[in-house]
This record gives sequence, structure tokens and C-alpha cells, in this order.
Amino acid sequence: MAVSVEEALQLIYENIKPKTTKILPLELALGHIISQDITATLNLPPYDNSAMDGYAIKCDEMGQKLNILKTIFAGDKEEYMLQTGSAYKIMTGAKIPFGAEAIVPIEEAQTDEEFVTFSKDVKHGMHIRLCGEDIEEDDLIIEQNTLLCAHHITLLASQGISHVNVYAKPRVALFASGSELKMHWEKLGVHQLYNTNTPTFMARAKELGCKAEFLGTTEDSVEALCEMIQTALDYDLIITSGGVSVGDADFTKEAFSCFDFEPLFEKVDIKPGKPTTFGRIGNTFILNLPGNPLAATLNFELFAKAAILALSANGEKYINVIETKMGTEFKTRAGKRSLIPGYFDGSSFSAVEKFAPGMISPMAISNGFIMIDQEVSLLEAGHSVKFISSRFGFTCKHKKDLVTH
Repeated sequence: MAVSVEEALQLIYENIKPKTTKILPLELALGHIISQDITATLNLPPYDNSAMDGYAIKCDEMGQKLNILKTIFAGDKEEYMLQTGSAYKIMTGAKIPFGAEAIVPIEEAQTDEEFVTFSKDVKHGMHIRLCGEDIEEDDLIIEQNTLLCAHHITLLASQGISHVNVYAKPRVALFASGSELKMHWEKLGVHQLYNTNTPTFMARAKELGCKAEFLGTTEDSVEALCEMIQTALDYDLIITSGGVSVGDADFTKEAFSCFDFEPLFEKVDIKPGKPTTFGRIGNTFILNLPGNPLAATLNFELFAKAAILALSANGEKYINVIETKMGTEFKTRAGKRSLIPGYFDGSSFSAVEKFAPGMISPMAISNGFIMIDQEVSLLEAGHSVKFISSRFGFTCKHKKDLVTH
């Protein structure tokens, strides 16, 4: 019996757990999922400092002629005390002298060689960056299960952190089978075509942060497939396509059953992509996607992406949507939960003009898709829809309804 998309995703999330962790230097941590909470050990800024090049003054001395004592530079170690009737020239980032209440920018002050005056009202604390106003000691600055981006590296560097604990990236194995299929470096024979699914899966798995490896091509036989499966069982996830339907040459399901394959679901109530199968052999998960290229690619964006995010320990492992509107009218046949590829231009979504499960071009001109409810037969221009991206990462910490009704 076919499970719903929601049931299929729930089974993936429930059963997949992240595996090993490792320690990486800060310079190599980008793009990894951190496996620990990071708390600040230092205030940032570490002391009150000037946000401008200017003069450190007391606020109630507007209009007075103030004696310029000296210039304080960023990094000066000496402590200074500001007395009434005087001012310090101060550079951006320099420590505020004791007694100073504000900074007057250089362009707003009138000076001669020894004295400075200012005529505008100055508010207490103006142009002073306070100790800890950005980060305070003991603040939680990065949560466990966060995907480290460049700006998280900034936070880690600000605290003098040289190494972090991260989850190992998922290892994904890919192989191809099918006598009619050839890899792109091989010569085509009569009635053969190039395998586009495996290179696509490999590229997307790498985009999603995996270590993906192509293990080779097998013949259409149980024996050949079993040999390939055996070599892949050290990986976290095996992704294949085709071979799980009811044709005479569909041996994939039989081959996996030789290894005590435990199916978690074997069909999904979705169009295209009903034959999608997910399960495990020991600690290795297996996702078999449809053989038709568009069906395989669309279902990868739901089920392979969910599996990879769960294996990665990403705290935002749930697929998110962008709520937008139809840019043009779209008609379809009701009766099935359907995936519709198209393009979101920032303000609206439009379905591609021509697509079918066996095509490869629709996803190249799309940047995502919508999943429409089985009762939908018409989406008028302006109708609210939920766009799921295939070109950029957009996920969240909590489940979202992915269906356009």
C-alpha cells in the first residue's frame, strides 16, 4: 500500500540518526554541522571603544574651548582619565578614557593646534560602543546542529576558537544499472541512451553537503547487483534509480532482499514517483527512486534531501516553502498528489510549459516545484501556492505543510 508524502517523510525523519563526529580546525569547518553548543568566553567589544575618529568629551561642555591632551589609538594599552575642560583625540576602535561621556566626530568639531570646541548637542554615549553590547560572556552564540556558514566562522574567530566538534558529512553511494543505459564517457550503442540520473544525484548530494561517490555500473542481473550492493554497505546512504517496478528486468528489489533489506515504505502516493522505496540494511539506508529522470529528480528533492539533512544532523532538517502566487494559469488532471516543476521569480511561480516523467529539460529551466493536492485541477493566476526550491537551501526547524490546495 502506498504511503502519503507526509508519512514517507516522517518515516525518514524517525529512522535516520546522525552518526560520527570529528574535530576540525576553524579553517575547515565551513559547511559542516556543529555538534556542540558554543558559548562566549569573551565580551565583544571587550571594552568601551570609539565608533568614530573624533574627540572624547564630557557632554555638558558644549561651546567651551577644550584642551586637546593627546591622541588615543586602537590598541593603546595605557589607561587615560578625562578631566573637566579637556578632550582626547581618539581613533576608531580605541578604548574610551575614564570620564568620557561621548565622542564628537572630527568633522563636527572646530579645532586649532591645541584646542577643540563643538557647537551641536551631544547625547550621552554617542558614538561609543559599549563593552559586551554585541556579545556578552556566557551568551549562547551557536546552537548545536547548526550548519556553519561564513558568519558563524566570524563568531568562532571572535572567541579565539581554533577547533570545533562537527558531525561527519554523510557518505552517499551511487551506482547505475540497466543494459540500455551508458555513462556519459561511454559510446552509445543502438537503442541506448545516457544515464542522467546518477550524475544528477551525485551533483545534488554534493550540493547538499555529502561525500558522494559513484561506484560503477552493473548489469541487469541479481548477481551483479548483489556484488555492487555489498561494496556499498559501508556508506550511510545508497541512492539508486529504477529497477523496483514490475518489469521482467527489474531486479533491484530482489537483489536488496538478499541482504535482509528492511523496507520502511515501498510506494508513495505521488505523481510522478509512486515506486519510490526507502529502507535499510543494518546501519545503511537505501533510497530507490523512479527510473524516469524527471520523476527521479523531483522525488530526490523530497526524500533524498530529507534523508541527507537528517543524516547530517542539521537542526533545520525540514523542507520549507515560500508562499507565493501563480504567475500564470495552470490546468491539470485531478486525482493524484502531483509535483509540478516551474520557476519562482521572486514574486510569483509559473509552471514549465511542457513536462513529463521521462524528460530531463524541465528541471534545468526550473528552480523548484509545487506539490498540489489531489483535488486540484486548476490554479488560476494569482492563486496562493507553496514553492519548494531545488536551487537554494531553504529549510526550517519544524515541519511545514508542503501542499498547495
